[in-house]
Amino acid sequence: MSTTQQSVAFGQPIAVNELRRPPRRFRLQGSDNSWAIAFVIPYIAVFLAFIVYPVAYGLWMGHDPSLYALLFGDPIYLTTAMNTVMFVVIGVNVTMFLAFLLSGFFMIRSWLIRLLLAVFLIPWALPAMIVFTSIHLMVVTQWGLVDSLLRAVIGHGGPLWLVNEWIARGVNIVSYVWKWMPFWTLIFLAACMSIPQDIYDAADIDGASGYRRLLYVTFPLLGNVYLISTLLATVWTLGDFYTVFFVSTGAPGRLTDVLATYGFNEAYIFGYINLGVAAMMTALPLMIPLVILLMRRVRVTGVQL
Repeated sequence: MSTTQQSVAFGQPIAVNELRRPPRRFRLQGSDNSWAIAFVIPYIAVFLAFIVYPVAYGLWMGHDPSLYALLFGDPIYLTTAMNTVMFVVIGVNVTMFLAFLLSGFFMIRSWLIRLLLAVFLIPWALPAMIVFTSIHLMVVTQWGLVDSLLRAVIGHGGPLWLVNEWIARGVNIVSYVWKWMPFWTLIFLAACMSIPQDIYDAADIDGASGYRRLLYVTFPLLGNVYLISTLLATVWTLGDFYTVFFVSTGAPGRLTDVLATYGFNEAYIFGYINLGVAAMMTALPLMIPLVILLMRRVRVTGVQL
């Protein structure tokens, strides 16, 4: 019996050098190496030109500390920061929770459910500008679709949706959930379909059915997928521009702006490009830890069930 086999048999630790994989014998030589470099160079050039250079240039434009003194002294920026946190926290968590619940509903095998799923995916499939502009036209005036329906049903229209800042914030969040919930529902639905049916059969024998099966079987198995999806959605939503820009347009009086729209207005509407870049840079202290956590989570656990 070899030393490695004896160590395994008696439960002794195995030396690291005994478990090393043999070195790969395949190596690029001569012209193969040149062709490999030739194929990689265009991708490196594109990465440097469109990723590294814009990020580095943006950091250089926002490096002046006086810019941040101006930002923190602007009451609109402080409101914008609060709006961004509220928009991200509420929007992402409500979207993920509802998407998870709906993924269980769409697991029902029925032609009607499949038809509903196809209709349900339409808001996500359409361009963001079309979806959010349509919602804006529904609520922007007293003659919009929402007020017209309320007037037909109860005899009078609703509030001025985009004049009240809290209602406008709510409209932005509802619009975000409406747009992105189908996408995450599809992600969770694909994850649910990969769960073996034997696990559900065993749960039914143990009496775990209905919400108990969802709570004690499905959710623990989808825990990694749920966490990674939440982190990824948070990173995306921090830079979300279309929702607020097309739904509320920052109304009333820029009180519903988020960092993306605030930076856009400062840079392109008022001409303070450095200030707009600095406004977006203030999201980095939150963005960088989220990206690091996401990368570590994917590397450690993967996305497998």
